[in-house]
Amino acid sequence: MSTSPVPAPVRSGQRILPPHPKVAGLVIFSFTALLYLVEIADLVSRGWLERQGIVPRTLDGLDGVIWAPLVHAGWAHLLANTVPVLVFGFLAMATGIARWTAVTATVWVVSGLGVWLTGDPGTTTIGASGVAFGWLAYLLVRGIFNRSFGQLLVAAVLLVLWGGTLWGLLPGKAGVSWQAHLFGAIGGVLAAWFAARSQRRRAPGNLVA
Repeated sequence: MSTSPVPAPVRSGQRILPPHPKVAGLVIFSFTALLYLVEIADLVSRGWLERQGIVPRTLDGLDGVIWAPLVHAGWAHLLANTVPVLVFGFLAMATGIARWTAVTATVWVVSGLGVWLTGDPGTTTIGASGVAFGWLAYLLVRGIFNRSFGQLLVAAVLLVLWGGTLWGLLPGKAGVSWQAHLFGAIGGVLAAWFAARSQRRRAPGNLVA
């Protein structure tokens, strides 16, 4: 005897907006507020925090992988990252806070280690742009892995609005860490792939008896 397939509801992995928008908004606004508090602390310390970033291929600079995304080189740098952090971070919570945390951790570590391994000697890299690029890459490719038209539509809109920023994945602009952007994007793609695989493993199949 076999059971007839039951139409499945929309999978959580195919959502395009957070299931609890107010909570997601509170989380990403709190994260952004933390960036501003750190910038204030950096001003009070006269730039001491800015010197705690990622210094490529040095042991002293390795712990910058943890701290670098929280620190910025002045208000202009922070303001440039604020809108991408708010928008991409909020949309990346479509599958819940726990999944967002895993995605963010993947992007954070891959971006930071990539800078540490390949960055220019003697430089110090700081700023949340690597994480923002990771969230953007995650949002751009998750629809492919999840086979979700809605997520692909969101990706198309993001490409129209922010596609120009993808030039930041390439070297050329002085004072900008393209390595952080590139490896952040790689981390975002890896996170989307891992998330889709995890979702498929948990999806129930059709019963046959």
